[in-house]
Amino acid sequence: MPAYDRSAAYAQPVLRILDARTGESVPAAPARRGLTRIEAHACGPDPTALRVLLTADLLVRALELGGTPVWATLAAPHRPAELRTAATTLSIRPFEDAHDLTPGLGEAQTLHVTSETPDASGRGPVVWVAPVEWTGEPMGGRGVDASSAQVMGSSGAGIAGSFAAGATGSSAARVADRGEVPAPDPAPEPAPGPAREPDLGPAPEPAAHPALPALLSCLSDPCALRLALLSVPRGEPLRLDSGVLEEAAGRLARWRRAVARWARQPSRPVPDEVRARLRSAWEDDLGLPGVLEVLRSVESAPELPDGARFETYVYADRLLALDLARDLGSPA
Repeated sequence: MPAYDRSAAYAQPVLRILDARTGESVPAAPARRGLTRIEAHACGPDPTALRVLLTADLLVRALELGGTPVWATLAAPHRPAELRTAATTLSIRPFEDAHDLTPGLGEAQTLHVTSETPDASGRGPVVWVAPVEWTGEPMGGRGVDASSAQVMGSSGAGIAGSFAAGATGSSAARVADRGEVPAPDPAPEPAPGPAREPDLGPAPEPAAHPALPALLSCLSDPCALRLALLSVPRGEPLRLDSGVLEEAAGRLARWRRAVARWARQPSRPVPDEVRARLRSAWEDDLGLPGVLEVLRSVESAPELPDGARFETYVYADRLLALDLARDLGSPA
């Protein structure tokens, strides 16, 4: 339901999110101006983890626009440096390391952003993010097709990681039949002896997910990937390919040219009705596709002065972070 009265454009906004743990809509910040912690849970450097971090970044920005202090942390057990580097390319602001911090530093609520099952996170509401599949250009001579995606899994664990975790027998043979890796020789039967606990050693680390470097390597403008991710509700699975990114890049370039053109006209305030529609969209479970739809309508609305269009796009970009004003001052 809308979390904002459209007739009161400047009323105190209340961001509400759908708690995947309970299925109920809850305030993202239950105490007015109380510290809210956003904890992103990412299993490995893959496109789904990148979507998790983007969702957490949007929550931080939306709460800050409403005047709520936010503390953003990242729980990433595998290759966090790679994930942080990839996140930086998408204008995702840095996160503190959740494992190095003492819990319970006075926050009013902790929101957990994850693509895993809701119960896998700590206490507090869970913002669930659906998986992303990259089906674009191949990496190392091989594409990411449906069969390989099933083996990798949404957590980013590849074939090598599966075998390191002890995948043997018929499942390993089926992988070998697809020509991906040879099936391992069966282990010899151990000699009889006294039973003892096996020394399993440290938990295996997932193999690198080939989709993320392939995805990032084909980007001429990382903001196009950010826009593509914003265009689909976070609870819906998303398939990305070069065509989707090209379409997003084209729309982004058109909007930037328009913003640069509108900036040459006298400034006008954001219309109250437009501001209310923007806030109503993102305060209602972080509905970013709705925000983008408002921008499309503002772009083509014949009655709006160009100065108001400019201010509207700059205002919305405080949340979207698409660098919409990048071309200001460039030749027409």
